[in-house]
Amino acid sequence: MIATETNLQGCFVLEPRVFDDQRGYFFESFNQKTFNELIGQNISFVQDNESSSTKGVLRGLHFQKGEHAQAKLVRVIKGKVLDVVVDLRKDSKTYGQQFSLELSEANKKQLFVPKGFAHGFIVLSDSAIFSYKCDNYYNKESEGGIIYNDKTLNIDWQLPEESYIISSKDLELPPFENLII
Repeated sequence: MIATETNLQGCFVLEPRVFDDQRGYFFESFNQKTFNELIGQNISFVQDNESSSTKGVLRGLHFQKGEHAQAKLVRVIKGKVLDVVVDLRKDSKTYGQQFSLELSEANKKQLFVPKGFAHGFIVLSDSAIFSYKCDNYYNKESEGGIIYNDKTLNIDWQLPEESYIISSKDLELPPFENLII
C-alpha cells in the first residue's frame, strides 16, 4: 500500500496494491499495523459504517466535536464519488482549506480523514456504496456540519446544483464562518 499526504496535514490518500488475474482481483483493504506505520499514528478503529446512495446524493459536510471527534478511513466499494474534506483544526496551518478526491470501485483509493475535519461526498455514478471506519463512536449531541454551498469554501461538487439530492437536515447546516467547534 502507498500512502501520500495531501495538502492538508495528517490527511492521506491510500492506494492498495491490487493483484489482477483471469479470476478477477485481490487486494488487502486494511491492515492495522501497515496503516499505522504509513500514517505515522496509532489509530484504532471501533466502528464501520456503510451507505448506499444514488447519483446526485450529497452527504455532508459533517463532523463530530470534542471528545467524540472521529478520524475516518473512507472508501467506495461500488460506483464513484467526489469525496471532500475541510480542515477545522484552528491551530493548523491548513485551517479552512479543503481537499477533494474521486474515490471509486475502479481506483480503490481510500482517504484517511483525521480528527478535526469536516467530511462529505457526492455520488457521481448512477449509484454508490460508500464505506468508512471510525476511531470513535457516533454521538448525536456532538455532531456538527457546514452547509454544502458555503461561499467561503466554494467547493466544486462537479455536478449541476439542480441535480443534488440533499437531506433537509443538511440543508440547514450553518456556513463555515458561523462554526462553533
